[in-house]
Amino acid sequence: MESNLFEVLRKPSDGKTEKIFLRDPDGEPLTYSEVFKMSGRYSAALHECGVKEGDRVLVKVEKSIDALALYLACLQSGAIYVPSNPRNTVEETEYLSQDAEPSLVVFSHGCVQNVNSRSETLGKINGSLTSLAESLPGTDQVTQRSGSDLAAMLYTSGTTGKPKGAMLSHRGLIANAIALHDIWGFEPEDVLLHCLPVFHVHGLFVALHCSMLSASEVIFLNKFEPDIILDHLPEATVMMGVPTHYIRLLGTSRFDYDMCAHMRLFTSGSAPMSTLVHEKFQRQTGHRILERYGMTEAGIITSNPLKGERIPGTVGFPLPGVELRVSKDGRECGIGELGVVEIQGDHLFSGYWKQPEKTAAAFSQDGFLITGDIGSIDENGRLSLQGRSNDMMISGGENIYPKEIELCLEEFQSIDECAVVGLPHPDLGEAVTAFLILNGEFSEAAMDQYLQSRVANFKKPKKYVIVDALPRNAMGKIQRSKLREEYSSLFSDAEDHD
Repeated sequence: MESNLFEVLRKPSDGKTEKIFLRDPDGEPLTYSEVFKMSGRYSAALHECGVKEGDRVLVKVEKSIDALALYLACLQSGAIYVPSNPRNTVEETEYLSQDAEPSLVVFSHGCVQNVNSRSETLGKINGSLTSLAESLPGTDQVTQRSGSDLAAMLYTSGTTGKPKGAMLSHRGLIANAIALHDIWGFEPEDVLLHCLPVFHVHGLFVALHCSMLSASEVIFLNKFEPDIILDHLPEATVMMGVPTHYIRLLGTSRFDYDMCAHMRLFTSGSAPMSTLVHEKFQRQTGHRILERYGMTEAGIITSNPLKGERIPGTVGFPLPGVELRVSKDGRECGIGELGVVEIQGDHLFSGYWKQPEKTAAAFSQDGFLITGDIGSIDENGRLSLQGRSNDMMISGGENIYPKEIELCLEEFQSIDECAVVGLPHPDLGEAVTAFLILNGEFSEAAMDQYLQSRVANFKKPKKYVIVDALPRNAMGKIQRSKLREEYSSLFSDAEDHD
């Protein structure tokens, strides 16, 4: 096995100079050869900017082919790619730039902010890094890396609210990519409809790595829009999405048997999918969605089978090379018994950047990653998830942690206490909801203005509920589960009322 992920991703297209890689509906299709030449120019540009192997490159840009070429260039150069949500606020980006200590920060043109590191911009029009790359001859040289060297670092929040940098090695990403490519049956003739963001594991690693390992074609859409998806679906064989995507497609009359007749595979992840959506999808399209389970620190962990029974409400079997168990009170659970899901394998992350204590706490004494997810394993080895041991919300496929939002809300002058939970939502899966105890007047307009520069829009509460007290246990800890139970129909009631 090659040690640099770049070489693994490039090898399947060797000798296939005319094979189409990316089709952007707004531009000309690009071959694998052309994209790797772009990568070579960006690699040369990184060198001109002083980026050395092992340096972090923090990237806050909109989805584009140049953004993908920059990711490949970081791998090629031996740099560590650190993607950031382009919707992050100035304060959130400042934290990442301070914590990651990048040698270079790349912004979309027109979206630059002050950071302590050198910064450049990406974009065909006036992008400084893009212009530099296009002025250089490029390079074919690939920096040799060991399997344990870092390829990327993705920030993931926790219950403390402070994002942690999950360090992902070349070995881990290679192992996960090969396992997924094989079990999902990717072939050179496949065409992937790509509508996911590229700052997540799902869109950047899962979708693109699978396609590149078979030198498949990718229809590279800027974002998810039902009408645009349906315009291009007849040209595809594979689509990867989140439950919200499929819920919105099912709400259109065009999404039917005929539209999906040629499709080979629909996958769903990043959030649980309800049994009702599974059933409606099969009735309306004749296809069964393949649901899987993963996390930033481990990539994809389990998957329902490509061939075989896909049971709604379950997330399937461990990938090849993944060892999985469910534990409770220091012992391994029996069949059907609920416990915390723990995993081991080459696909695991290398720890949290500059946080050895949190890294140690994330693993069991015998080296299993403690996922924090509650689940059970049936007699066939199939995993079902029953919830999360922490309070993370997943809204529209985005991971959101309540503590981060609560810390902002508690600084608002008229709020004494607050609790943020995710409540069932017919479109988003979960909607961020804030429960507030006030000490004065409260205005949603003032709150919206207050949060504008503090948290990204997708993290802002969809509703504010004023309460006299928050439910607590004997230790004084807020019982979010009681809030979720009591207000579980808040958004469905609101929809009925409307």
